[in-house]
Amino acid sequence: MVGRIPVMNVMPVVDLGRQPAKATVGEPLPVRATVFREGHDKLGAEVVLTDPSGTRRPPVRMTKHAEVPDRYDAWVTPDAGGAWTFEVQAWSDPVATWQHAAGLKIPAGVDTELMFTEGRLLLERVRGDLDGQDTAARQVVDAAIEACTDTSRPEAARLAVLQSPELDAVLLAHPLRELVTVEGPYPLYADRERALFGSWYEFFPRSEGATQDPATGTVTTGTFRTAAKRLDAVAAMGFDVIYLPPIHPIGEVNRKGPNNTLTPGPDDPGSPWAIGSKHGGHDAVHPDLGTLEDFDAFVGRARELGLEVALDLALQAAPDHPWVTEHPEFFTTRADGTIAFAENPPKKYQDIYPINFDNDPSGICREVLRVVKHWMAHGVRIFRVDNPHTKPVAFWEWLLKEVRRTDPDVLFLSEAFTRPAMMRGLGSVGFHQSYTYFTWRTAKWEIEEYLRELASESDHVMRPNFFVNTPDILHAYLQYGGPAAFKVRAALAATGSPSWGVYAGYELYEHVAVKPGSEEYLDSEKYQIRVRDWDAAEREGRTLAPYLTRLNEVRRQHRALQLLRNVVIHSTDDENVLAFSKHAVAADGTPDDVIVVINLDPHATRETTVHLDLPAMGMDWGESFAVHDEITGDAWSWSQHNYVRLDPYHEPAHVLTVRRTR
Repeated sequence: MVGRIPVMNVMPVVDLGRQPAKATVGEPLPVRATVFREGHDKLGAEVVLTDPSGTRRPPVRMTKHAEVPDRYDAWVTPDAGGAWTFEVQAWSDPVATWQHAAGLKIPAGVDTELMFTEGRLLLERVRGDLDGQDTAARQVVDAAIEACTDTSRPEAARLAVLQSPELDAVLLAHPLRELVTVEGPYPLYADRERALFGSWYEFFPRSEGATQDPATGTVTTGTFRTAAKRLDAVAAMGFDVIYLPPIHPIGEVNRKGPNNTLTPGPDDPGSPWAIGSKHGGHDAVHPDLGTLEDFDAFVGRARELGLEVALDLALQAAPDHPWVTEHPEFFTTRADGTIAFAENPPKKYQDIYPINFDNDPSGICREVLRVVKHWMAHGVRIFRVDNPHTKPVAFWEWLLKEVRRTDPDVLFLSEAFTRPAMMRGLGSVGFHQSYTYFTWRTAKWEIEEYLRELASESDHVMRPNFFVNTPDILHAYLQYGGPAAFKVRAALAATGSPSWGVYAGYELYEHVAVKPGSEEYLDSEKYQIRVRDWDAAEREGRTLAPYLTRLNEVRRQHRALQLLRNVVIHSTDDENVLAFSKHAVAADGTPDDVIVVINLDPHATRETTVHLDLPAMGMDWGESFAVHDEITGDAWSWSQHNYVRLDPYHEPAHVLTVRRTR
């Protein structure tokens, strides 16, 4: 039922409160509601959090929105991980109602002493609520009560005391509430910081340390031990997460050859996503990569360097996976008796059998949970889930809750490029992060809309991870944009989202597609081992690694770039120049503001004017301030309107730290 003071449209609420809204420890979270009542009496509203221990935190007062009628907003910050709740409390505010009426009647000489008497009675109630607490507040209220009764003073002077900022501050902190209405509680879940903020790097262990004989062309595969040597370079670039595609035995039946052909040679390694062979399934490691002990050593070395290992969780099987003989009920049998392989028309994956979750759901659930816990026991606390949108949402809800129940620090990234409803649904039931449409957002208007959507419309159900490329996705922008395009997309991903990712080879500007119109790489690493000479690229200056390193350094230095819900879009006079800012409060209490201006045209220099919405940044119109470019080291004085010139061949983006003059 509607309360005495209606409280409606409360956010963030997911699935009518059946699922918790997303929160992160230390991340400010907006709460909003529509609050109103009959007539003209004033009202107030606040948010009350209850932490995972069941302790109710001090209320946070909500403020009326400047533009949206009857909308009230507040920002709250969970400071501990776990399950929280929040409720919105609204009430009739008789003191504010009286202040409004007194401000009109007393100057007009209407009911003057009656108004002062009514004010005294209300303030005495406030004074009673303050007994035994806040001496300074009691003194302010006592002075206001005295002004109500002191007829020797001019009426205007008495009224001034009752409208003073000091009294307003006391009433804000200690409101007199009537007709209190509570809406909620609604659930939140505060995850650890890595769920929100981190820089990801993806590589195939079999390619790291791989060598090729120049005479015969024979390739020697990399192993966990050779891949571990590459971790130093990944950590030096400032990445936080090293993501590994499947490391399990690869099927031999219907194995794919180079460029997804059906004619593999005897030495072709196949796709890591065709999981399972005579050597084992999802709980085993490929013998070419080493042993489980070698994997443990890899995880240990990553941890020494400050890297977390994320492992691919791909719930599918090669035709020779042990599940096919041990659990044929896990799959779909066609009318001719064969097991159906995976398809995404026009693509066919003859080397993969998809799992049918309707044949033996309880058996599949038990087996998948066993596999996940197996890798958790070996140091994996992050899983990148392959194609979760091809499995039932109810299954993911169950699995993620089971893992959270015992290991709330374990995170899951959803790799689902699919319909918005499915992507949001997966986020709603517990996925901590989500791949996004970022790769395909290249025009200025598209990026602006998408940043707004992710930061303020879907933020309570989805946390984005902006991958600039993946083994599956080489966008045309990178194919034809040259080195500048790689800088543009890296700068945009690293500053536009608190989590972003790079697939190995990006820093070498790998950009050749298998054929025109395709987003598949030529000689895709999904089907063959790629031998890269990292040292030669560094010696010859053919690497973007220093730029990626600087971006990650800036991200770590600026709290503003570690948050999602703080994006402000600014206008420019050029449809190829994007501008946005992000604000936060640093650990020492100082404001942290970053302005990003990017030339999205990798082929031409752009000159334009950036128009800043200064009030949205907490500044006054006409205010001037200093900015420092974190990439180039340049410094300027900026204000509302600012000329920029961005040469994509030199530096396509400004990442500016704001240094306020007051």
